[in-house]
Amino acid sequence: MTGTPSASKLNCVGLSAKNMHLFVVFMLSTFVVCETLSSRSVFTNHWAVRIIGGPKEADKLASKYGFTNLGQIGGLEDHYHFHHSRVVRRSTFAARGAHSFIHMDPKVGWIQQQIVKSRVKRYARSDPDFIYFNDPKWSKLWYIHSGDKTSQCRSEMNILAAWQRGYTGRNVVVTILDDGIERNHPDLAQNYDQLASYDFNGNDHDPTPRYDSSNENKHGTRCAGEVAAVANNSHCVVGIAYNARIGGIRMLDGDVTDVVEAKSLGIRPDYIDIYSASWGPDDDGKTVDGPGPLAKQAFEVGIKKGRKGLGSIFVWASGNGGRQGDHCSCDGYTNSIYTISVSSSTENGNKPWYLEVCSSTLATTYSSGEFYDRKIVTTDLRQRCTDGHTGTSVSAPMVAGVIALTLEANRLITWRDVQHLLVKTSRPVHLQANDWKTNAAGHKVSHLFGFGLVDAEAMVIEAKKWRSVPPHHTCTKISDCKTTYIRPEQTLNATISSTGCSEQPEHHVAFLEHVVVRVFIDHPRRGDLEISLVSPAGTRSQLLLKRLFDNSNEGFKNWEFMTVHCWGERAEGTWTLEISDSPSQLRNPEVLGKMKEWTLILYGTAEHPYQSHGSHSRSHMLEVSSVQSTEPTLGIPQPEEQEEEEYNGPCHRECGDQGCDGPHAEHCLNCVNFSLGSLKSGRTCISHCPLGYFEDVEARRCRRCHRGCERCVGHSPHNCRSCRRGLFFYALESSCVAACPSGYFPDDAQRHCLQCHEKCRHCLHESDRCTACSEGFSLAGMTCVPECVNGTFFNLEEMKCSPCHMSCSTCTGPGMKECIHCAQDFLLQEWRCVRKCAAGYYECEKTEFLKRICEENCGNCQGPGASCTQCRNGYNLVDGTCIVSATCNNADEVFCEMVKFNRLCEKKLFRQFCCRTCRLAG
Repeated sequence: MTGTPSASKLNCVGLSAKNMHLFVVFMLSTFVVCETLSSRSVFTNHWAVRIIGGPKEADKLASKYGFTNLGQIGGLEDHYHFHHSRVVRRSTFAARGAHSFIHMDPKVGWIQQQIVKSRVKRYARSDPDFIYFNDPKWSKLWYIHSGDKTSQCRSEMNILAAWQRGYTGRNVVVTILDDGIERNHPDLAQNYDQLASYDFNGNDHDPTPRYDSSNENKHGTRCAGEVAAVANNSHCVVGIAYNARIGGIRMLDGDVTDVVEAKSLGIRPDYIDIYSASWGPDDDGKTVDGPGPLAKQAFEVGIKKGRKGLGSIFVWASGNGGRQGDHCSCDGYTNSIYTISVSSSTENGNKPWYLEVCSSTLATTYSSGEFYDRKIVTTDLRQRCTDGHTGTSVSAPMVAGVIALTLEANRLITWRDVQHLLVKTSRPVHLQANDWKTNAAGHKVSHLFGFGLVDAEAMVIEAKKWRSVPPHHTCTKISDCKTTYIRPEQTLNATISSTGCSEQPEHHVAFLEHVVVRVFIDHPRRGDLEISLVSPAGTRSQLLLKRLFDNSNEGFKNWEFMTVHCWGERAEGTWTLEISDSPSQLRNPEVLGKMKEWTLILYGTAEHPYQSHGSHSRSHMLEVSSVQSTEPTLGIPQPEEQEEEEYNGPCHRECGDQGCDGPHAEHCLNCVNFSLGSLKSGRTCISHCPLGYFEDVEARRCRRCHRGCERCVGHSPHNCRSCRRGLFFYALESSCVAACPSGYFPDDAQRHCLQCHEKCRHCLHESDRCTACSEGFSLAGMTCVPECVNGTFFNLEEMKCSPCHMSCSTCTGPGMKECIHCAQDFLLQEWRCVRKCAAGYYECEKTEFLKRICEENCGNCQGPGASCTQCRNGYNLVDGTCIVSATCNNADEVFCEMVKFNRLCEKKLFRQFCCRTCRLAG
């Protein structure tokens, strides 16, 4: 049949006849794949191809199959970007045609048609109309000079102090991966770097944004101004690293594919020092997405080869999905060990409404908050300025600027050194979070703010004397491949005991940096899951919180969660993974989640990372000294056996007017401030009473608090001000209690009983995570919403009662499958209400329910068990049971007698094999 069209197509590309069958199979598989993906994927006319043999071989193959080779993909060797001008630019189907034969070429190691990825810019979309000014904005840069008397913010990022030490980012190159930057902006032109810029949307060297009436593509220009706006040019603002070189990659204003991302992340890695990205997958509370295979390789190549082997530095905004209940652990970019994930705080230290919570966040900067909070001032499109830059988009460029100052102080620090510096120097200061904790290595850390507010001065001071940390090791351990069910309202605990690979020197991890948990979980509603990891030292990391809008039944297929909360701790010991399932909607109770496998991946060093460092960081020393100052000097004078000469030397500064018998505080005859101890144990003079004591001003004595009180104003159990470990402070009674009363929840970080929201009668972990509601409200997931009348439900998006489907009397949503109870004349069947029973169902005594209990091959039945009244095709009805259409005989007489003797005829399988015997037995 050589005259058929398909055969002639095969011949025109030189495909041998023996490969025709393979090609047909390939085309059919392509059709199946595109049918599967078409509902959610958009295919482009771009391909990523791996070809061994160099650029000439790639050009040759591209020409052979009608492609254009657009060059190597970033720094990925043997990976090329092919384009086909005869293929539709965007399609819901994978393209097929003569070019498809490239898949079968033996010189092609791998090929992938690129699909469009949804990537959103992380600024708060509720910004008001921007007001533009032409005058200098220095006085409005509150986040830079927050030490001024005119400023309301309470803590410095110490940027001015870093400048005063001479660090302004000189000779450091930063590029903004975004929708382009306005390179001729008066505040950017002087620092603009052509070599750090490219337009991957237009395939040219000019990253200028596309202009339109809405100024949609302003995002990159705003981020660039934060980093490197020129100083002292009488225009707009001053960047944090105002002498740094700034470039822009235009890659968001078009189809974002794996190839586009890989090229952007890998452009000129030996020239560009820092890549700043304020975008990612949709922050909608239901998406789980991350970098594709090429982008992952680009990250790995960057940290291994970038900056001449020191490693490219990738800074990422943590995400703006807070209002949608999103969790940045479902974002594979912020969740990567290769990126520095940055969070945001309002000027008052509060959590912004858009902020996402996760354990991968490393540090925090200031940004916008509520409508009355100040926002960030920066450059804007059309050579203007704006004082309305918002969201975590603000924070990534700020940290990129601080890192630029740090690199100027020490050009030899690695990508890991930068993360260590952020961990050591960031400070909790006045940032308000209920979950601040101190891990076993002494680092204070929070799921909201990471290790705290960045400190530019501390970063450059530390960097100047920094010695690189020891080599990076990876220790991996896989759990037993045993499927475990995840039952609703229960917690699944799975453990892995790790030695930190101490038996493998090249993999040995003694001191931790990042910890990654890779999970394979099947689940009917992914958003109902919560996952935590507990380290051997007891540090708990919340890897995932419930996501109200995540209705996906896809679970997590080898998804990686990452935490930095164990940074500096010992790796050896038992690690516990806790998975809980709290259904927020009505679900089929017979469909359970399953954890098929989990893997623990430990990253860190075999030796202590700071053992060769001569001194601690400035902020750490301040914390240590402040802790030591609260500890009393409980020296006890020893009785003297022989008489000594009278002491005539100087007294301790705590000694009073009666003098002393020696130079120390325990030698005082009376005290200036307070005395601690007794005649029996010995007394000493101190300036402040230690924990567990209160100051008796009249007697100038430190007296003991009631047991359980850590701080107090008197001995009574109702004079407490804070509590000892294991107890919680109940402010209403000023007492310390082991369990908080109704209407309160225990906050482990503050060790306080905090009041639940007024709508909650009981709550868990947070004030608005209700487990029972006040009168007039009902529980929706863990939120109390106003009770709605029958036939309506509370719509969380519209915040009002909306009608149920006509078949429901009560419901959880507007759909016909979201009924809780049925309307009159309707019956509940498989989570929806119907007017009459379908085949295979019968009506229960409680007529509002239907229950499917018919055996597998019954067409209809009257009730449970052998009560079939009609069989499906191919089966015969025998005493209420449907068996395969055949004569009712026994398979083996001896065997069937044993079945009858052991009363096994009740089992369907045995009735099938011993039809005649079981029928006679009744």
